[in-house]
Amino acid sequence: MDANKFGCFVAERRKELKMTQKDLAAKIQVTDKAVSKWERGLGFPDINTIEYLADALDVSIIELMKSGHMLIFFNIRLNFAEVVTIFANLFFELQLFKKL
Repeated sequence: MDANKFGCFVAERRKELKMTQKDLAAKIQVTDKAVSKWERGLGFPDINTIEYLADALDVSIIELMKSGHMLIFFNIRLNFAEVVTIFANLFFELQLFKKL
């Protein structure tokens, strides 16, 4: 995992939810200095904090660990590459159908 990418994701998501570092810290029972450290790419949260951090940021643990949102397609969480593959396959199928 890239600490800077992780930190930017946490900061972005926190701001989207209109939380301060202090608000987020209080939700997951860490200090605001710890949140600041993560957001600046100077470290990662303790493994025992990951689940609570994901919940507080309203993302899945996978999204948090990958530092990016996954698209929800037919109520299934998919990463971008999986969505592209699905649409590429649909496009290919449509091209075959047009030839019939």
